[in-house]
Amino acid sequence: SNKNEEIQRLNGIYDRMLEKAGVDVIKERAVLAGPNQVKVGQTIYNAKKILVATGSWPFVPEFPGSEYAITSNEAFYLHELPKRVLVVGGGYIAVEFACIFNGYGSTVTQAYRGELFLRGFDQDVRTFLAEQMRGKGIDVRFNTTVASIVRVENGEFQVTFGDGSQLVVDLVMYATGRLPKSKDMGLEKVGVAMDKKGAIIVDKFSRTNIESIFAVGDVTDRMNLTPVALAEGHCFADTEFGKKPRSVSYENVPTAVFSQPTIGTCGLTQDEAEERFGKDALDIYKTSFRPLKHTLTKSAEKVMMKLIVQRSTDLV
Repeated sequence: SNKNEEIQRLNGIYDRMLEKAGVDVIKERAVLAGPNQVKVGQTIYNAKKILVATGSWPFVPEFPGSEYAITSNEAFYLHELPKRVLVVGGGYIAVEFACIFNGYGSTVTQAYRGELFLRGFDQDVRTFLAEQMRGKGIDVRFNTTVASIVRVENGEFQVTFGDGSQLVVDLVMYATGRLPKSKDMGLEKVGVAMDKKGAIIVDKFSRTNIESIFAVGDVTDRMNLTPVALAEGHCFADTEFGKKPRSVSYENVPTAVFSQPTIGTCGLTQDEAEERFGKDALDIYKTSFRPLKHTLTKSAEKVMMKLIVQRSTDLV
């Protein structure tokens, strides 16, 4: 498929970059054998410094019928488009896939246990997106949990929600969170400190409690965004090998959600700004309109823009 070809193309680019940089790539499973040792197959490699960057993995909670739910991993390998989809979750991935399936023509229901999805984003942004998604025909249900999934005739699935109501769909996708990919890597044996979710605990320079072992990206569960992981890796290289000690700032990181419409945001939410500066110290500028391109498409999709400004300084 086009998707697989694109992934192969991108992987090829990275493979060539590594090759040109003189990196030896060993495509086998590795585990830590000591503070300065990595075991690959039957071979032990010694290293002054070890960097763990294994990322995270989708997590589906256990409940009756949970084995029938897929995750974003499997969603990329579906052989046909499901006519009716239930997406469970309220983060980036859940929102994006609800919009993707809807865009392809599936009948989509999105269920989220909380009051409103995309926790951590500005309240107006979250509310606006929920309205827009519903306007596109997505059945967005908040304060909703799944009690069970039962496989019925013709490969369909009957989903029972916490309130007893039911829904029959062709696919159930869970996007309720990801866990650090840190199991069975020898981390515990070496004594690397991790939290209860399995995230490797590091300082601002990505150092673990073991002097020779470092970790970056989702496996540390700090700010789980691809550009942030890249920045953490760059800072690690500069600090440990470039004699330029520096760490990542997690303030004012631009963030995008590829929903329909898309979200682009940077800086404090209104609630955060009010807490930091006081409600009376802010000016809030907000507008919503149908963009010019949709005068031709006749789409009802709107744009919402919002600026939060500190009145005394005009700081956005």
